[in-house]
Amino acid sequence: MVDFTQRSTEIEIMDTYSGTTKELDTILQDINRVNRLLGGYNITLNAVFELLTLEYKESYTILDMGCAEGTMLRKLAIEARKRNIPLKLIGVDLNRQGLELATFYSTEYPEITYLEADILTADFSQYTIDVVMTTLTLHHFTDKGVVQFVNQFNSLASLGVVINDLERSPIAYYLFKAFSFFFIRTEIAKKDGLLSIQRAFKKKDVVGYAAQVKNASHQIEWKWAFRYVWVLKKK
Repeated sequence: MVDFTQRSTEIEIMDTYSGTTKELDTILQDINRVNRLLGGYNITLNAVFELLTLEYKESYTILDMGCAEGTMLRKLAIEARKRNIPLKLIGVDLNRQGLELATFYSTEYPEITYLEADILTADFSQYTIDVVMTTLTLHHFTDKGVVQFVNQFNSLASLGVVINDLERSPIAYYLFKAFSFFFIRTEIAKKDGLLSIQRAFKKKDVVGYAAQVKNASHQIEWKWAFRYVWVLKKK
């Protein structure tokens, strides 16, 4: 039986990935397929554009922490163009192969740039950041790392922070198991997907983290399919 009472501390395969860039691309496409089919991208898009309504500016700068191959940034760029909102988008990741793919796929998006950096230790003070966002990245950190991460980027963002991550739930776990049988091709994506749910959060976890982040109001909502969106608005 899988224990869902506590967050798993087992390391995901993708956290120490050492395969080829082509293999990585296939795995990330699997992950993207899940997000697309289950509506995960819209959760972040809606929350980010809601934050942008808090203050009118001629353009906004958004930092995506753990951007992988940049899918979320490209979706933001497309939506911003539709709304005629100028954006400067910066994707940050530690995986060089992922950033190579991100650059390759983003040639038609001059508003997007990428940085290879450790999101917990890098210095972003040279940038004027309006919104920091992260999608399916927070669960890779320990509880202590989560609090450090969110505090650091709450201090960077002038408007707020958008976090989109998984719920730790047996229903989500076994539904993903069935879903992956039909829609996921790679074994790594199947195994890491299940482990991600075990490493993810219950609402009480997120509420506990929020209590340790000051100078912001916190909105924590459950979304289909088994996600939490945590929006911090700067005070």
